[in-house]
Amino acid sequence: MKWSVIKKKLLYSGFFKLTEISLQHELFAGGQSPVLVRELLDRKQAVAVLPYEPVTDKVVLIEQFRVGAGQDKTGPWLIEIIAGLQEPDESADQVVHREAFEEAGCKISDLRLMHQYYSSPGSCNERIKIFLGRVQSLSAESIHGLEEEGEDIKVHFISSQQAFDWLDSGRIDSAAPIIALQWLRHNRESIRRQWL
Repeated sequence: MKWSVIKKKLLYSGFFKLTEISLQHELFAGGQSPVLVRELLDRKQAVAVLPYEPVTDKVVLIEQFRVGAGQDKTGPWLIEIIAGLQEPDESADQVVHREAFEEAGCKISDLRLMHQYYSSPGSCNERIKIFLGRVQSLSAESIHGLEEEGEDIKVHFISSQQAFDWLDSGRIDSAAPIIALQWLRHNRESIRRQWL
């Protein structure tokens, strides 16, 4: 099936870009759609990692303020996995290592791609790659993040079972950590056999 862009108009350019796109596409039943006008949030591609320590069977999760959850009855601090936006000259692996150190003070090895997906393709072109990464033991929770980016990130180094409990109770309620923890729950025993 084919589609075509008739016109593009830049509506906003800042940290993200917002573009108005007029388009048409073929229909499943045949013929063409009418001219559709859509707004596209143009984001850099994102990379995320769930650090896992197989000896202790622990994961690293982070907690930080998220304006998009500002109306949530539990407040705008979310439990997430480490993530960042990929610069044009950066590989996904480089993003993982950079963000793991900036957001949690940890070093990652043995990266394994768990999944990749579009975050909200109805209006955004962001595609997220999620990795599992092996981490050396961390001794305690800590605070990290780049001051110049306004980051205030609390690190949680917890058992995988506690993370699964947080997932099942709804305490973890954003897509990347849900996908990562479900993947780990399904593959944990095989990963431990390989990494131990």
